[in-house]
Amino acid sequence: MAVALIAGMLWARYKSQGETCASVVVQVINADSTSFVTPEGVLSDLEHQGLKFVGKRMVDINASDVEEILGESPYLEFADIVKCPEGRLLIRVSQLLPVLRVFDGEDSYYVNRAGKRMDASIYYHTDVPVVQGHFTKRFPATRLLPLIDYVESDSLLRALVSMYCVRDSNNIIIVPQISGHVVNMGDASDFENKFAKLLLFYREVMPKRGWNTFDTISVKWNHQIVATRRVKAVVPTIEFDPEDDEQAPDIKTMDMTLLPKGSNEGNEQGNESDKKKEDEAAKPSTTTNSGNNNQAKPEKDKKKNN
Repeated sequence: MAVALIAGMLWARYKSQGETCASVVVQVINADSTSFVTPEGVLSDLEHQGLKFVGKRMVDINASDVEEILGESPYLEFADIVKCPEGRLLIRVSQLLPVLRVFDGEDSYYVNRAGKRMDASIYYHTDVPVVQGHFTKRFPATRLLPLIDYVESDSLLRALVSMYCVRDSNNIIIVPQISGHVVNMGDASDFENKFAKLLLFYREVMPKRGWNTFDTISVKWNHQIVATRRVKAVVPTIEFDPEDDEQAPDIKTMDMTLLPKGSNEGNEQGNESDKKKEDEAAKPSTTTNSGNNNQAKPEKDKKKNN
């Protein structure tokens, strides 16, 4: 019995070594309505890598190499190769599972938990948290995952947070659904206490001071909340009456140096100035007239004496 079993195993091994690949089956194990990975696409990518399996001896197909090549694809989480009886090669793949979407200038990409990036496409969209900022190897986007996971696990915070803006590793900004202000979380540590302080501020301060009083609420420092008052620039407005042909000029904002030459205002001022000069010139001088009168009296008296 033992001899027969050993002989069968040797025969199966010999037969498998000479067996050629008759077919290739690709399975996308997490395919759904939002799938962006298809079996045809996987086979096409392998062909572009120069890998064709049909007609090739099964023993010459290196499953580990194929798995490594597919694992480098930005669209896949992992790949698993199984050699099946009758020359059938099974390729099982999992498409990338994004956990957040990053907007970096004009670029946009999805990120999975391992930090693998996949360029965003108009052919695929999934509802994940949105982050705006620039990330590097020293400061990857996955650094935010504990914070984002905490928000996503809480129904109140999930409804509150609209998106994240990252200026640097020490200035992570939360944009809430409540318009009018942003929240500076500092770094991604101690976020439980930071959110507790924020919610306390919402309950105790904002209803009394007004929801539009502050533009930035910072909870980045321990044991304190720093709120920056909103600075509003009031732009003066001038009411315009369409039925009035000539609007009264605003003396406070008028710049006379900007008046065009020949304008009515300039002519009127010039005419008034000239008129004043003529009136002053026409007035008799008291000193001159008095001197003339003193000189004229002796002449009259002289004539009378003659």
